[in-house]
Amino acid sequence: MRDDQIIVGGESAGGMLTAALCMYEKDRGGVKIACQMPLYPMIDNDDTETSHDNHSLVWNTKRNHVGWTKYLSGISGQEVPCYAAPARRQDYTLPPACTFVNTAEPFYAETLTYIDNLRKAGVEASVDIYPKLFHAFDMLLPFLKVRKHAAAQFEKLFKYAIKRYFAPQEGSAESNMRICDCDRHGQKD
Repeated sequence: MRDDQIIVGGESAGGMLTAALCMYEKDRGGVKIACQMPLYPMIDNDDTETSHDNHSLVWNTKRNHVGWTKYLSGISGQEVPCYAAPARRQDYTLPPACTFVNTAEPFYAETLTYIDNLRKAGVEASVDIYPKLFHAFDMLLPFLKVRKHAAAQFEKLFKYAIKRYFAPQEGSAESNMRICDCDRHGQKD
């Protein structure tokens, strides 16, 4: 494993955790993440233009409200931190991002806003958009041609990321290497 090329990703709530982890590690000065891949992430606990009246299959307004209510139950009445709802973030100087989203799902608007905020902060960020498809179509309908296309496109983005994005860790083996004038048995030359 290369510690200068940590890439994190996840779908839906896993996409939320992906974005939140990037924010948390940046803020605490922890692990340097090279790239994030939050697929159709659930990142805004407030209703958006595509989540407030959505009646899609799998995930919709009603399920979204239930999900956020349960997830945020321990912090109700308080300001929701960006580590719980990444859309609350103000500073978007985060790792580069690659994602995709579907136009008929609740997270369409918040995904586009997230990518737009990254770009405004000077971060390389891309999003592929699949029209008229519902949340998690790529997992639930593996036989569809568009699903195969989405998987192939995402694989291309991943290959692009591993060629392009690096984030060296402070104190890593590479940054602490020293030249040794010993042979392989530890004996001085």
